[in-house]
Amino acid sequence: MNSISFISTLLSSPPPPPHRAVLIGAPVTAERRIRGWRLSSRIPLPAIMQEEVGNSSESVVDFFFRNGLISVRDGAEIIWYHAANSKAKLKEALQSSAHMIEADVLLRGQGSPHEEPIMAHPPDTDSDITLREWLNEVLKTDMGIKLDFKSLAAVEPSMKLLQVVKTELRRPVWINADILPGPNGRSTTVEAQKFLGTVRSFFPAVTLSLGWTTSWHPEADNEGYSWEMVNKMEDLCKHLCQMVTFPVRAALVCQSWPQLLWLLQQSDRYSLTVWTGKDDQYSVEDLLYIRDNFDKTRIYYDISEPQDTEFRRAIGARK
Repeated sequence: MNSISFISTLLSSPPPPPHRAVLIGAPVTAERRIRGWRLSSRIPLPAIMQEEVGNSSESVVDFFFRNGLISVRDGAEIIWYHAANSKAKLKEALQSSAHMIEADVLLRGQGSPHEEPIMAHPPDTDSDITLREWLNEVLKTDMGIKLDFKSLAAVEPSMKLLQVVKTELRRPVWINADILPGPNGRSTTVEAQKFLGTVRSFFPAVTLSLGWTTSWHPEADNEGYSWEMVNKMEDLCKHLCQMVTFPVRAALVCQSWPQLLWLLQQSDRYSLTVWTGKDDQYSVEDLLYIRDNFDKTRIYYDISEPQDTEFRRAIGARK
């Protein structure tokens, strides 16, 4: 049996039951008990898999720390720029202090001989900049890339474009999609297996950003991330060789911390990216709580104002 088959066989056992999760304190190296043995997620990948994954899947924290662009290995140090979906927005992003630039990809002319990935977020269906043009500009900088997909159609042509410029990337590349229904989620998910298969077939050297569809309502009793939700996500991710980050809604994180902590503890490849909805209500104390109870290198905070400034001020006050 070769090393890839051996690891796949060991990891085929189901994850430990939720009640065994450690709920407080900084976790030790993530391990899974299998037939009385412990299998650490730090086991080196076989050489062929390491070569496949490549540098563009390097941890965001590690990349920017190694290049002297952040002073400490802390996910809270990373600054994000959102929705750089036009030439003007991209120019603004490139002149900002952001480390990571996020943009949305749609397919123009789907089904025609002239189909091409462009930068746009629904309900928009067109843009003044294509993905090819967008990449040409970003690759002149040292900024990281996050591409968000709302449907499968644009994924394959986008991965092929990344493959063309792979020698120029030399930075973190995140590929994002909501692949499972989540708390209060009503929007359509991107089909998980087809999305993962397409990325892994055409350009596997990325970090996968895999989320749940969610919503939040100020007057409602909003559910959090359930054990069923995190178990389904772990089932999809446990055999992947890529780094995986789970985007989670800030307003729902604190009430779901036992479930999310358990998920993080299943592999050292996993991280969280905490994001905020436009009208969500949550406290900075919630963000500080999860920061105090897990590895700071594995939680990113992609949050809006004024909470972002308040959060960073609170962190600074503790130093």
